[in-house]
Amino acid sequence: MRIAQVAPLYEAVPPKLYGGTERVVAHLTDALVALGHDVTLFSSAEAQTTATLAPVRDQAIRLDPAPLKSDLAAHLHQLALVRARAGEFDVIHFHTDMIQFPMFEDMARRTLTTLHGRLDLKDLPNVYARWPQFPLVSISDNQRLPLPGANWAATVHHGMSAELYRFNPSSEGYLAFLGRISPEKRPDRAIAIATAAGRRLRMAAKVDNADRAYFEDEIEPLMANPLVEFVGEIGDGQKSAFLGGADALLFPIDWPEPFGLVMIEAMACGTPVIAWDNGSVPEVIEDGVTGFIVRSEAEAARAVERLPTLNRRAIRDRFEERFSAIAMAYRYVEIYERLRLANDEPMTEAA
Repeated sequence: MRIAQVAPLYEAVPPKLYGGTERVVAHLTDALVALGHDVTLFSSAEAQTTATLAPVRDQAIRLDPAPLKSDLAAHLHQLALVRARAGEFDVIHFHTDMIQFPMFEDMARRTLTTLHGRLDLKDLPNVYARWPQFPLVSISDNQRLPLPGANWAATVHHGMSAELYRFNPSSEGYLAFLGRISPEKRPDRAIAIATAAGRRLRMAAKVDNADRAYFEDEIEPLMANPLVEFVGEIGDGQKSAFLGGADALLFPIDWPEPFGLVMIEAMACGTPVIAWDNGSVPEVIEDGVTGFIVRSEAEAARAVERLPTLNRRAIRDRFEERFSAIAMAYRYVEIYERLRLANDEPMTEAA
């Protein structure tokens, strides 16, 4: 099958440091190639991919040192390039939210759009009501709850390359926090849990400019705690050691997380996850198997004491069964095939 993958341009594919959507696109694209499909990736030029690369921008936006740049202009240019080549593909798979809808509404049935972010935003219902012809994929069932009437084709949980993460059969005696320093990720809660449990906490996290004040005012003072070590932002090459060395990943979120890639990254290393019961967490974590789902700091601290009851090899096995890149690719191929079969049928006037 001839498939176009259209990635956002904010991060490299895969990202050099923090980045979720572009990382998923990278792993999906390479897995589709491994399954024998003809895949073209529209992304920034520094992408590392086994697919055919269609470079759109010289480098990804976030780490581009240019002082003045326009993400809207970059993405409109990208969509124009995809539109010009649309006839080359059986399916065009967008990961760019809804910006492509006006430009591709005459060929919506040949597209698939995976929505990677939260959907409980005021202005979204009007968009999906205005362009209902675009088939959509949610990354968790919980993610789609604010838009029950949208044109959902399926839910496909994210997957990651199993080869990228090393299984670690034993840990090194610390808890881990990996992600962004932001109020909804609750790094303060992670520090409180580790303190209550009397465990070291290593924090590998990105600080966006938008969250700089929060970091400096609320979180940095908490890092004076001798149990806390701030590692800073890390890339893929450092994650196996960081996550694999942890007794558990703390995921104490305070928002409706659409998926939470870091949970399956930890699982790939054999590391259990102690996660707050929010958003996608109950779909990803199997309580008592791959981690513990908690609803309070006290419950989380007790879960730390229960970690020895979990089997790290079984956690890695569940990752491979449920969240590998190949497993994700097979699920998407099923959807692509459904779209292609539907497009082979004569269109009625109502369609």
